[in-house]
Amino acid sequence: MENAIELEIIGLTANHSQSGSFTLVLGEVEGNRRLPIIIGMFEAQAIAIELEKIIPNRPMTHDLFKSFATNFDFTLDHILISDMREGVFYAKIICQGPFKKVEIDARPSDAIAIAVRFEVPVYCSLPVMAEASMEDTDDRDTSGAPEKPQSRQMPSVESKKTEGSLKNFSLDKLNQMLDKAIKSEDYERAARLRDEINRRN
Repeated sequence: MENAIELEIIGLTANHSQSGSFTLVLGEVEGNRRLPIIIGMFEAQAIAIELEKIIPNRPMTHDLFKSFATNFDFTLDHILISDMREGVFYAKIICQGPFKKVEIDARPSDAIAIAVRFEVPVYCSLPVMAEASMEDTDDRDTSGAPEKPQSRQMPSVESKKTEGSLKNFSLDKLNQMLDKAIKSEDYERAARLRDEINRRN
């Protein structure tokens, strides 16, 4: 796709700093950059259930969307993480109906939960990748193949880490902390640091 990069789900982990939220880590299909996005518990559960091929007793909202689209002859072409403003990501669901192609605005978490159900690719615009992604060069084994995704198990109870406010640190210090978080593959912390740095720029 022109002016966009295809992504895949690398991991989904509990966010210890924000109760009830999770960090979804997306990675370039052909590259080393990572894009961490903070999402809600419901959306994280919806993504994890489909990735693990668990069939719920009753359809979830995203399953309902798929049934509705399928029954009215709508197909999904792809998902695009299109924009990022003040630390908030925006996405579009690109659909093909019987007579025309349409773009539906959506939160990235909902869009990705739907994408995994339709098995369609997820893309991110080049400007968003340039602004929000993080380089990772330590995630491949000696054969060159990517490591397996992080565990998607979602604990029912999470302990909340106590951490000083990022507002108390200088921009230089935040950038140093960001580099350290990326090297240690702590994408949850890196996402918070990146968002604070973006707010100041």
